[in-house]
Amino acid sequence: MADATDYERAVSVLCSGGVIVYPTESVFGLGCDPDSTSALRKVLSIKKRPENKGMLVVCHDFALVSGYVDLEKISDDEMEFALKCWEDFCTLAMPASQKVHPLLKGAYPTVAVRISRHPAVAELCSRFKKPIVSTSANLSGAEPVRTAAEAETLFNGAADYILKGMTLGYERPSRIIDLKTRKIMRN
Repeated sequence: MADATDYERAVSVLCSGGVIVYPTESVFGLGCDPDSTSALRKVLSIKKRPENKGMLVVCHDFALVSGYVDLEKISDDEMEFALKCWEDFCTLAMPASQKVHPLLKGAYPTVAVRISRHPAVAELCSRFKKPIVSTSANLSGAEPVRTAAEAETLFNGAADYILKGMTLGYERPSRIIDLKTRKIMRN
């Protein structure tokens, strides 16, 4: 399991524009600073993922991620729906603020946001003081890795740091729902 030194190293990598691999609820994720062009490009390159697909941001606290969302375009009812969805391991496509990097949102006018209960995500974001990118740790179209050992095998040398830990054991990645239409984009 990760200790304080491991988190310090991971956050140092995030601050310097690097890419980390870290545990999430169901799989390991590739993460970086959502505002760093070079880091976003590196994640896309590692995954061999097209730029138009976009990536999501994850955090343990909506206050840290709210700057990425155009709150003026979200009604009270929609915010209430969002809070309920996040309790149920869900990612929401929300209206993106002007601040959101084009590589983060891809071809969409939205930014995908997940509020995570994973202790590693909470620790990383608390120390980093902002959300991090979260996209499954895999090559585009391949199965994502579920253990630190698999992450070491696949990403050693490609990612700048691999944070040890375990997933929370969820079987599948989170559902993605469009906040405005309530359409399920990924089940």
